[in-house]
Amino acid sequence: MPFTQVVLKVHSRCDLACDHCYVYEHADTGWRSRPRVVGDAVLGRAAERIGEHAAAHGLTAVRVVLHGGEPLLAGPEVIRRAAEALRAALPEVCEPDLRVHTNGVRLTAAYCELFDELGIRVGLSLDGDRAANDRHRRFADGRSSHPQVLRAVGLLREPRFRHLFAGLLCTVDVANDPVAVYRALAELQPPAVDFLLPHATWEHPPQRPAGAGATPYAHWLLAVHAHWEADGRPFAVRTFDSVHRTLSGLPGLSESLGLEPVDLVVLETDGTYEQADSLRTAYDGAPATGMDVFRHSLDDVLRHPGIAARQSGLSGLSATCRACPVVRSCGGGLYAHRYRDGSFDHPSVYCADLRALIDGLAARAGGARRPAPAVNVTGPELSDAQLAELATGLGSPETVRALARSQLALTRAMLAAVRGSSGLARSAAWELLADLDATRPAAVDAVLAHPYVRAWAARRLSGDPAAGLGPLAELAAAAAVVAARGDTVAVPVRDGSLYLPTLGRLTLGGGVREARVTGGRTGWTARTDDGTLTGPGDPRWQPVRRIGPVALEDLDPRRAVHGWPVEDRLSSAGYAEWARDLRAAARLLDRDLPAHAAGLRAGLTTVTPLRPAPDGHDLSSAARQAFGAVAIARPRDASTLALLLAHEFQHVKLGAVLDRRELYDRSDTRLFEAFDLSPRPIGSLFQAVYAHVAVTAFWGARAADGPPSARSRFAHWRALTDAAVDLLAGSGSLTPLGHRFATGARESLDSWP
Repeated sequence: MPFTQVVLKVHSRCDLACDHCYVYEHADTGWRSRPRVVGDAVLGRAAERIGEHAAAHGLTAVRVVLHGGEPLLAGPEVIRRAAEALRAALPEVCEPDLRVHTNGVRLTAAYCELFDELGIRVGLSLDGDRAANDRHRRFADGRSSHPQVLRAVGLLREPRFRHLFAGLLCTVDVANDPVAVYRALAELQPPAVDFLLPHATWEHPPQRPAGAGATPYAHWLLAVHAHWEADGRPFAVRTFDSVHRTLSGLPGLSESLGLEPVDLVVLETDGTYEQADSLRTAYDGAPATGMDVFRHSLDDVLRHPGIAARQSGLSGLSATCRACPVVRSCGGGLYAHRYRDGSFDHPSVYCADLRALIDGLAARAGGARRPAPAVNVTGPELSDAQLAELATGLGSPETVRALARSQLALTRAMLAAVRGSSGLARSAAWELLADLDATRPAAVDAVLAHPYVRAWAARRLSGDPAAGLGPLAELAAAAAVVAARGDTVAVPVRDGSLYLPTLGRLTLGGGVREARVTGGRTGWTARTDDGTLTGPGDPRWQPVRRIGPVALEDLDPRRAVHGWPVEDRLSSAGYAEWARDLRAAARLLDRDLPAHAAGLRAGLTTVTPLRPAPDGHDLSSAARQAFGAVAIARPRDASTLALLLAHEFQHVKLGAVLDRRELYDRSDTRLFEAFDLSPRPIGSLFQAVYAHVAVTAFWGARAADGPPSARSRFAHWRALTDAAVDLLAGSGSLTPLGHRFATGARESLDSWP
């Protein structure tokens, strides 16, 4: 697997003296003999090596993290030369993802302006509140670094620099209060937090306080997780997200969890290649490769035994790990943490903690909801011709609109079930909805078709205590506004805001508990419980913004159902960037995938922006209970956005089919290996096949006249999808209709030789 991440050391010393630092405080002493600052010759040759590697492997993105020591000690000119050399050396089709990871002590507005100019995002190290941070992150004379780091975070939270903020890195210390640490970090509103276990080996084990039990690190992280979940996952946490993904059969997001091959290499200030810095904790010289940028290519480094061992997946783990039931999620833990008696062929020194953490997260994910009651669904059935279209991965506009009508019928049935299970026989909001449905059904349909209405109903029916009944009044109020016949309904104010689905949000302040909303021919008004009358002309009103017929949903308080943290209200500039890229993506889909694009235009009603992944990976999701919506972190270019839209809308369509028809035996508990990912259940395999029919077509359309990278990606996805279709068709678990879908996928693939 080629390297897609490079840690480029631009300075080899630090202005802090953190006693848990793996570079200066552990076994390896290689830093002592290296130049303090990277030279121009090393920068130039390193950039050339990265560029040739990207070209040889058809990479469309490479992440380069400027690191140290403390990288800001190198000065702005060195950072500028590094960024410009990298951009100049990469192929035109390869996008540089540039980052800098700093302790924050020297971060200034001038540096942020430089990073804004160069397109460099910033990660900061912070271990929590002052007491927690001062336990380890101090200056050599013992002074606290906490005030300077908070000042740096404040800079990155300013509106002009917020887009540069990549997240916080927090090293776990079980002597610190996990809730206090979580609260201190959450107050800073970071886009992501990465909780790291302190580096340790069997020969130098981690701190385990007396009386803390056998798994103190698991208990610490599970305490953080409980508050993170209760707060609605306000930011990404790579450890938790990785475990959740691997438990679902998806690849992890971290080198320390899951079985994905390691794709990272380190470049030191003298031009030598090294393996991951974490290996410094094992023994002196552990990360060395004996290679450098002047004599060796990155492909040479790929053949190094240490790199190969960390790309070998399950076969590279100890026998104990291979026999463990959670190995797909744990992956044996971080490679460095397995070191003992001159070998890495051992479980992690955190083995018991990792098992307890994974089991704890799995139990919370599996036991948090009770099964929803059965819902009696009536409504239009798909015709045989429409099913035949969908079986090939396509779907005409009329077929997709038929799916939407079927989904609307399901939403209505679920709302009726909410009413029946919640004692709402005399609810004023329900009575208004019923009356409007009889006299203004189009107004009610316009509101109930909003994807997150059904998502809320599903949570309510599954017993989620956080899914209250306030949304019912919001639905009635929104329908009253659309119907415009003068009806009034009382709506609870949530966290100081009045939300009207499909319309927008009015900020009223924390003291307001309720507003009476009236929808009339000349507009709508909201009268608060203190008598204040307002309406859509109020500067506190934020309407749902649209790009053509598609809502860019950054307001709905119930939109966080996609497994990733959602973006807050976008700035005007952020909205403009989304509008530009969505229009460009639509043009690309019309050109390259016209048959898919037509159905997508008919069924896609909502795009929900996600916060960017802390590691720069593309993020996208389609929630089974939110037909018509896809959630995406805005990618680096419109081409990637087009691909993500096509991919996720396949999930939207197949989910709608599965709501009405059986395609496979749901009692089949086997796991299937496909797409070079962790084993997954039959349903996940079916979804992956259906989505990758569109992915293959996307790259197939570009392969004939596109760059070599497009042809290699087409060949890659064509081969993987071909094998997955064979696996699905031969599973023995498909219904007759499921076999039709497998056959349709095969026909679609065979049209792309």
